[in-house]
Amino acid sequence: MSEENNARCYCYIVKCADETFYTGWTTDVQRRVGEHNAGRGAFYTKWRRPVELIYVEEHPDRSAAMSREYEIKQLSHEQKKTLSQKCEIEMESDEIPCEG
Repeated sequence: MSEENNARCYCYIVKCADETFYTGWTTDVQRRVGEHNAGRGAFYTKWRRPVELIYVEEHPDRSAAMSREYEIKQLSHEQKKTLSQKCEIEMESDEIPCEG
């Protein structure tokens, strides 16, 4: 197995400047949020900056993170908002991950 396959993977939600949510996965949450805010992240977030990290889950591998990303993308805006609110207290202390 390569080092990349052994890396921790995370599923995350960011809130965009227009109050919409973007869900993705990464091996480095802080780097990825920085990319979104620099306009180098997903096309969706490029025009909706700045973004704010509101939810993170750790997963054992890329496949699990991608599956969870898909599940979260199927949720309504309100369901994502509720999920992120469960994470607020932990996020304030800068601890990653926060699981719902």
